Amino acid sequence: MSFRTKFILILLSATLTLYTVVGGWISTRAQQPANDPNAQLRIFESVLQHIQNDYVDEPNMEKVRAGALRGLAYGLDPYSTYLTPEQVREYNENAKDNQVGIGAELSQVASYLYVIAPMKGSPADQAGLRTGDIIEYIDGKATRDISLYDAKQLLNGAAGTEVKLRVLRANASPLSVSVKRGAFRSPAAEARMEAGRVGVLRLNSFADGEATDARNRLQDLMKQGAQKIVIDMRDTAGGSLTEAVTVANYFIRDGVLAETIGREGRVGKAYSADPKAAIFSGPVVAIIDGGTAGAAEVVASAILEHNRGQVVGEKSFGAGAEQQLFTLRGGDGLLLTTVKWASGSGKPFLGEDRARSGVSPSVEVKSPDLAESVDPDDLTGNDDDAVAKPDQDKKETSGQPAVKPAAEDLQLKKALELLKDKPAQLPKAA
Repeated sequence: MSFRTKFILILLSATLTLYTVVGGWISTRAQQPANDPNAQLRIFESVLQHIQNDYVDEPNMEKVRAGALRGLAYGLDPYSTYLTPEQVREYNENAKDNQVGIGAELSQVASYLYVIAPMKGSPADQAGLRTGDIIEYIDGKATRDISLYDAKQLLNGAAGTEVKLRVLRANASPLSVSVKRGAFRSPAAEARMEAGRVGVLRLNSFADGEATDARNRLQDLMKQGAQKIVIDMRDTAGGSLTEAVTVANYFIRDGVLAETIGREGRVGKAYSADPKAAIFSGPVVAIIDGGTAGAAEVVASAILEHNRGQVVGEKSFGAGAEQQLFTLRGGDGLLLTTVKWASGSGKPFLGEDRARSGVSPSVEVKSPDLAESVDPDDLTGNDDDAVAKPDQDKKETSGQPAVKPAAEDLQLKKALELLKDKPAQLPKAA
């Protein structure tokens, strides 16, 4: 190889190396403004100038401002929202105390109003709403155009009045449902014995005071000879973090059961087990599904992380957050999520996206009803979603959906199988 050839090769190599380094540096610099508040502010200023200078009519800047703030909150999570001055006043004064809802835990997935779970025996449950239903219209108003907060306000009203819903359900024609609003409290915990000295503890709610009721039902099972426990938390959503920690403590003697997570992942508070509060040391299996959310996820994650037992069923929904109201100069405000609930290891139940939300079971068992529910992971928010374009040949039906014969409870069956060969007592509580 001649000197000239060597020189050209060296020059080309140096050029390629320089190009790679400089290109990577430029690429990195170009990506930096994505989360740079000043860069984003300059974009907003530019948009505002175009609206003021180029829009065909004289713009109503109050409406422009409100719309922009709604959009900003919409880009965060379903529970953060913009409030008008009137909504701020109502929020601060706890106004409209005479209004009641339909008894369903709701969220927003890919712009859809999504039913996490109807509370057992609630007006929503009696009207036939199910986990995974999409509420497309509330009294004729499209829910894809409004926030979760506004949708909940539309659902609330005077006790005894009716609200008309258009519901989308997987593999079914659109359903028109009328729900009579009413005050409602979730039923208390339920308990029953199964063969093999297995007690089934059904937790319907984690509202204030429910942990005490759960303890009483658990102690009743133990008096009846229960040496193994199934904790059924399917379609149990919402509730209190402290109630959930208390229930988890009945089965777990030590360690951190849950945490609250603030900005930049900082731990706000760690909830540790009290050894004196643990009352059951035998084998445990929990059951969860897509309607399990919030407080119930605290119990499920604690059982998994402390190796206290198996968790059977389907991945939970993923919820649990606290909001704080920040009032603005015009009297309006932003209701922002400032705290997330997390497992004892610090994993938030409400993740940045669906893939990172919820609690995954250690033993997955699909429910036979799963085919009729909408999987939130399948929703994109686009108009070509299957749920957004139901079969045109199917006409909308009205009234309560037909009740199908109860299918075999495969999830409970699996939980009982897992406990069958377990020794009646562990050496000590976890």
